[in-house]
Amino acid sequence: MPVKVGGSKVADPRPARVLDLSPAAVVGDKARASSKKNRRRHKKASSHADAAASSISPMQRLFDTSREVFANSYPGFVPPPDAVARLSGLLNELKPRDVRVAPSMSVFKHADPKSPPPVTYLHFYDSSEFSFGIFCLPKSAVIPLHNHPGMTVFSKILFGSMHLKSYDWAKSLPDSNDNALQNSDGARLARVNTDAVLDASSETVVLYPENGGNLHCFTALTPCAVLDVMGPPYNRDEGRDCVYYSESPYSGSCGGDEQFSWLKEVHSTFEMQGIKMEQNFVV
Repeated sequence: MPVKVGGSKVADPRPARVLDLSPAAVVGDKARASSKKNRRRHKKASSHADAAASSISPMQRLFDTSREVFANSYPGFVPPPDAVARLSGLLNELKPRDVRVAPSMSVFKHADPKSPPPVTYLHFYDSSEFSFGIFCLPKSAVIPLHNHPGMTVFSKILFGSMHLKSYDWAKSLPDSNDNALQNSDGARLARVNTDAVLDASSETVVLYPENGGNLHCFTALTPCAVLDVMGPPYNRDEGRDCVYYSESPYSGSCGGDEQFSWLKEVHSTFEMQGIKMEQNFVV
């Protein structure tokens, strides 16, 4: 049975081992000792690596991952599926405290009922490959229907809830008797991609240059914050300006179809207040 010494449990008593001091045994013992020492070194190095990884701030991790995913991005660039999954997974785990936003901040409050609630953009980083920042919407604030030309965009709600409606340009007609994807006043036919309420429990929404809801609008049901990572970012000089649209119902020879709408470019006076945030990550 086990023997307890001072209340501690030790191994069963066994016969004493006879030591073999032959040269081969000594060499074997040295080899085993060296192997143990190497394992200890490897374990220690791994511990240091784990500690270093855990000390990286969430913002630094977001920046590093975004930079890898959008390395050498260009208009129309679509990251490979594994890169999309990696960045989406990171955003899914992000918390408001990780990016230092909270519903108590003044940008989420609206005191003047006579004017539309303003939208504020906290700008963290911008380069020719990608940018990221946080849209801050007080209750009832709206980001009108707009496009993302040639972009891939990751959007994650950090807190609050909002209605998201998004479209992709239609590539086929819902009614075989129709023969145009564009009508006489210049509106184009678009198909609904998403029409739903999202909140912080919702997973990251990813839209692509040609699908996934490249045209979308946000309506805040409560004060909410949305973090966007997009690449390549808007660039008016390179023809990637933001275009806004109006919606009108689609009606074919067989009647209306709620999955389709006519979208027409419109002049918009929508503006956001931009706040450049101090970088707390290493570029």
